[in-house]
Amino acid sequence: MVNLLVKDLKLGVNPMFLVMPLLTGALMLVPGWLYFLVLLYFCWITIPNMFAGFRTQNDLMFTSMMPVTKKDMVKARVSVIVILELLHIVVAMIFGVINTHLYPNLVYYFFAPSMGFWGLCFVMLAIFNIIFIAMFYKTAYKYGQAAFASIGAAMLFAGVAQWIGVESPYVSDIFNGTGRDDMGLQTSILAAGIVIFIVLTMIAYRMAVKRFLKVEIQ
Repeated sequence: MVNLLVKDLKLGVNPMFLVMPLLTGALMLVPGWLYFLVLLYFCWITIPNMFAGFRTQNDLMFTSMMPVTKKDMVKARVSVIVILELLHIVVAMIFGVINTHLYPNLVYYFFAPSMGFWGLCFVMLAIFNIIFIAMFYKTAYKYGQAAFASIGAAMLFAGVAQWIGVESPYVSDIFNGTGRDDMGLQTSILAAGIVIFIVLTMIAYRMAVKRFLKVEIQ
């Protein structure tokens, strides 16, 4: 599986996608922006283009000719997605810390880059994963519908979460008010988001393996 992962990262992932986290993460420096968009660029740009590249290279047929199992093929591809997601979110978090130091007195209308906000981002990516990965491996070839559905779901979550954050004084206080300085609360939200991310991604992986085993590679 490790060799498959290395193969995907070296041959299947355009180097530009490894630079993207820095480019999109820098948007965290825009004061008071809608920061959900920073990670949504991964869903909008990286995933569709990366899977289009795999399809153009006929990667599925090439990989199936190697002495590897279908389970390992899925595990490697899911690992690539998760690695890129974590790269995006970690870089964005670093820029988020810089943001808080650059604008210490900024009044946020949208979610501030707090630990709780990053917990919500993990949930958003978890929703993206369970839909995209599970749908894609129905065929392991057609990615368009899976991308459309998963991106739509991630955007819907981000939109609803942000709307609640704006409209609800209680939620706004948690993320932008006094709750922002409550390290216990913020850490709990972040931890919950990470757990949801892990659980839903693992479920997506298991669903993908089950579906891919039924796919006839031609």
